[in-house]
Amino acid sequence: MTEAARTALAEGCAIWANPSSPHSEGRAAKRALEDARAAAARALGWKHEILFTSGASESLSIALTRAMVERRFVGAIDHDAVLRAAPDAIVMPVGPDGVLRLPDLSGSRAVVTVQWANSETGVRQPIAQLAEAIHAAGHILLVDAAQMPAGADPEVIEHADLVALSAHKRGGPPGIGALLVRDLALLAPTGGQERGYRPGTENMPGVLGYAAALAEAEPDHAELRAHLDDAIRRSGGIVVADASRRHPAITSYHMPGKPSAAQLIQFDLAQISVSAGSACASGSLKPSHVLAALGWDVDAGREVVRVSFGRTTTREDVDRFVSAWRAIALGKRVL
Repeated sequence: MTEAARTALAEGCAIWANPSSPHSEGRAAKRALEDARAAAARALGWKHEILFTSGASESLSIALTRAMVERRFVGAIDHDAVLRAAPDAIVMPVGPDGVLRLPDLSGSRAVVTVQWANSETGVRQPIAQLAEAIHAAGHILLVDAAQMPAGADPEVIEHADLVALSAHKRGGPPGIGALLVRDLALLAPTGGQERGYRPGTENMPGVLGYAAALAEAEPDHAELRAHLDDAIRRSGGIVVADASRRHPAITSYHMPGKPSAAQLIQFDLAQISVSAGSACASGSLKPSHVLAALGWDVDAGREVVRVSFGRTTTREDVDRFVSAWRAIALGKRVL
């Protein structure tokens, strides 16, 4: 969490009152909430509605379960939150490069879910190109942009009808996110807060923290990730979806012959945090459905770890990871 987000969160806690209450303290809390909503809109470049939620998972659930459509399309590599929210959806395949292959979209109106960047491999989707085909067929484009820093891709802001966001993925507090909505008529309303589209009491301190985080510049790790990719290749590792356009701070690597669970333990002993299996998507070490969709066999998929950079990751941190990687690959102790 950024320093600005922590400060704003504490300030929100200090002035907290139920923003729906009619008394003066409640009205003050409501003003703070709406000021933060306006600040978030400016940071995101979004000129339409913003509904604050508990995180990207809830935003995706609202969009998928309450969209005024007859059908739903989801990607084979989508986050588990998408697959849970739309268990009967039409599943769209991806190629070995991790890029969506749109099926025949003819038929009744649908909401089509597209990830901005995959949370395991970092593969990014061509938003403008996909949006053109989706809109030409008369459908609604929902972008899962949980991994997207504010301002990272103007194509999302220009073309998406619904956008799911997560605060803690870009320096904000946990337990807060947003659903960007181009037209509220796309969704069936319910609940008493957030324009009538969410039940419960508003998390005003969390919203203030999120807005503060959005106002801060996000570091661009593209050069750092390219340095790490190159070092992994030279060390005998394989970069997953190497030729694809990927997130600057998320990537996955295959260490042949070394189970990812064992790698995780060794990296953890070296005080380096990585994910294994589908941990970044579901909190478990079960085989990754993302790698399976890319055509990886189960045994190779069990030798892949996912790496992501934090806001303060440095070249020295990356080089320390590479040293640990080489030691693990050679069967040596990392300590």
